[in-house]
Amino acid sequence: MPSNKTVSDAPITQFINCQILKDHKLHREDLWVRDGRILDPEKLFFDEQGYADRRVDCGGDILAPGFIDVQINGGYGVDFSQPSGDTGAGVAFVARKVLEHGVTSFCPTLVTSPPHVYHQVLPEVKVQNGGVHGAGVLGVHLEGPFISLEKKGAHPERFIRTFGGPGGPGGPGGVDHLLEVYGCLDNVAMVTLAPELAGSQSVVEELCHRGIRVSLGHSVANLSQAEEAVQQGASFITHLFNAMLPFHHRDPGIVGLLTSDQIPADRLVYYGMIADGIHTNPAALRIAHRAHPTGLVLVTDAITAMGLPPGRHTLGQQVIEIQGLHAYVAGTTTLSGSIATMDMCVRHFKHASGCSVPEALEAASLHPAQLLGISSRKGSLQYGSDADLVLLDDQLNVKATFISGEEVWRK
Repeated sequence: MPSNKTVSDAPITQFINCQILKDHKLHREDLWVRDGRILDPEKLFFDEQGYADRRVDCGGDILAPGFIDVQINGGYGVDFSQPSGDTGAGVAFVARKVLEHGVTSFCPTLVTSPPHVYHQVLPEVKVQNGGVHGAGVLGVHLEGPFISLEKKGAHPERFIRTFGGPGGPGGPGGVDHLLEVYGCLDNVAMVTLAPELAGSQSVVEELCHRGIRVSLGHSVANLSQAEEAVQQGASFITHLFNAMLPFHHRDPGIVGLLTSDQIPADRLVYYGMIADGIHTNPAALRIAHRAHPTGLVLVTDAITAMGLPPGRHTLGQQVIEIQGLHAYVAGTTTLSGSIATMDMCVRHFKHASGCSVPEALEAASLHPAQLLGISSRKGSLQYGSDADLVLLDDQLNVKATFISGEEVWRK
């Protein structure tokens, strides 16, 4: 019997024989989709007397919200921090490829670059919904250049800025200098900065006022400086443990935010983890997860070389050398992003932390959606949410990816 066309002409899809992730648990029940959104079956049955137009048999596998990557620098030969003449085409290419990893939306990330790169690239990266063409773009993540020289990691020192101008005071300050460097913030979702920089307070407040998430990273901030930034609106920590002062019992630095009692009552601090088995020891991953499980956000921090063979590649203005699973600034032992995929990170996190399957999946879906303030439509399988889905086996290998309820990739 077809669905009730008096309510909507759109066909209804019923996902059957699946374990769906809902309310932090796996449930044996069906999932219903219409117009790209998840339906409440009770309303469908009782209010509309409606039925499915087609069924998708999931074969007993796990159906979870699509993964969201808030820190990805590129992949498959595309470097988001390298002006190409057609940045949009590069972003679109990566958007298609990450569907294989269960990623249904992402934040293209730019590392520290000279102003002309931001001015050229940022207007070309548009926020857009996902579909058969690829994963959706949620906005750009600008990682730098307002970071600490001491914790620059793979970021090129010559392009690092303070809020008073290049390398020191002088010229426009604070927000004015930030706008001068970036040129445009229209499609920006997040900015990573070092909160100990002079003038950062007003910048954090202004970015948050514009609806842009502020993340703390590449920083030598002490705990009180980090807490002050959170009180001004910062809500994320960029790749926890990496490119920041190590935990010290007398001043735990940014890491101390995970258990700080100075966080506003209505605020949750989230933190990114590169769970690739290289950036963070499994014991450190377990410590972070057990201290603050609801704030953990899995990120790939993937670079151009993701999906390519070992050799020399780029990350913005730097040459990167891939040795096995490690990505180094060429000629050094400085790690520079990863070549991990999101599904690899989910599996490693599950194995290393000993967490449950729902916890591993939510760290790549619900938590990043909450961080970005889009959890009413992304990151969960609640009624009314976008039907962006990933189908996985019990070992968390991706078998198929769906956007708006339509299959966009299958193994």
